[in-house]
Amino acid sequence: MKGGRDLHLVGLSHKSAPVAVRERVALSGDELKDALAGLSARPGVGEVMVVSTCNRVECYVYGEAREEARHFFLSRTHEADGHLYERSGREAIRHLFRVASSLDSMVVGEPQILGQVKEAYGLAASAETAGAYVSRLCNRAFATAKRVRSETEIARGAGSVSQVAVELVEKIFGNLKNRAVLLVGAGKMGALSAKALRDLGADRILVTNRSPERARALAAEIGGVAEPWEGLVSLLALADVVIVSTGAPTYVITRELASQVMKARRGRSICFIDLAVPRNVDPAVAEQDNVYSYDIDDLQKVVGQTHAARAEEAIRAEAIVEAEVMAFAQERETRAALPVLAELRRHAEQIARAEAERTLSHLGGKLDEKGRKSVEAMAQAIVNKLLHGPTARLKEAAASGDSDLPGAAAELFGVGEEEKPRARGRPESDSGAAAHPESHR
Repeated sequence: MKGGRDLHLVGLSHKSAPVAVRERVALSGDELKDALAGLSARPGVGEVMVVSTCNRVECYVYGEAREEARHFFLSRTHEADGHLYERSGREAIRHLFRVASSLDSMVVGEPQILGQVKEAYGLAASAETAGAYVSRLCNRAFATAKRVRSETEIARGAGSVSQVAVELVEKIFGNLKNRAVLLVGAGKMGALSAKALRDLGADRILVTNRSPERARALAAEIGGVAEPWEGLVSLLALADVVIVSTGAPTYVITRELASQVMKARRGRSICFIDLAVPRNVDPAVAEQDNVYSYDIDDLQKVVGQTHAARAEEAIRAEAIVEAEVMAFAQERETRAALPVLAELRRHAEQIARAEAERTLSHLGGKLDEKGRKSVEAMAQAIVNKLLHGPTARLKEAAASGDSDLPGAAAELFGVGEEEKPRARGRPESDSGAAAHPESHR
């Protein structure tokens, strides 16, 4: 395609980078919105979307070059270098479709990622960095994910990081009867984990948050009891399992705090499950006796069995993704060819009309109205016959994904123009703007 505009992806995930690197580049809310605006203003960038979750940060740029997407990461930390993966064109499209369909997740088939991608699109649309191309791309990604979930059983069984966390706690404590669970923060995954632990027999679910209103709302939702944030130390002394999922950019549970808590507990074991990125629990707390601490990367240790059980369904899901990728790419190429065809026909018809008028002017009054219309019809017929073959071949090339022929035809005949760089657009359906409320935590 003339101008070289294409989709470029640069990212890192739980597969390529440890949480210590991921937390250095993770962004959310206004901070992410500002980053989107800054990246959108850089040379060669047309449209931008960033997916930022606890397991991945991925920058999608529609434009001429992908170096600006690399800059997004390296400007935050040079530690990202060596952990980044890059995709362009169909490979980038395929990756987004796989991510939205939860085929690239830590737990294949987990349901949260689709909502997180929708949230990323909604934020980019509100920041006016997602235009017509990203809108079409995301709507197709959402439709692909829905097909995967409805046409396969990939979501069967334990299907989220929060459920994996519950499995880990069960392995440590066994029966949770007479155990107290403390939820620190109001993250979505933490709430899901707390509900599952309650179902496993945990007698007390305590909820604390810096916002008393959010703590009360979440406690009511999961059947727990809201407690004031100021009593965190006392709450930690009571709890056996502590699920931490806040939006704080630093450690909420420090080594010093854990040491104070363990003195109050008189050595009784405690388990911290840190679901936040950036991490909220200092890894050093695990150095103390009878303290178990697990972050988001540690949860991968219990994922293998889930992956194996879903391997057959994943193959079916991959086939759906591939079909959708091909369809989207062909639609784009067809869309690129149509303006060339239209301009080529306008150009040819303009020449034919001019030559017909010149011929008729030379003939003067020698032809009646019927004769004049015959000359004009002959000129149009010549245009149609001359363009029949090129039109068919251009459409075939577009359908097969060949973007070179439309560009060559445009250059050869001096017609067509580059795709407009930034046609802002809202989603074609309600699936994008109405981003799911799942937190990226």
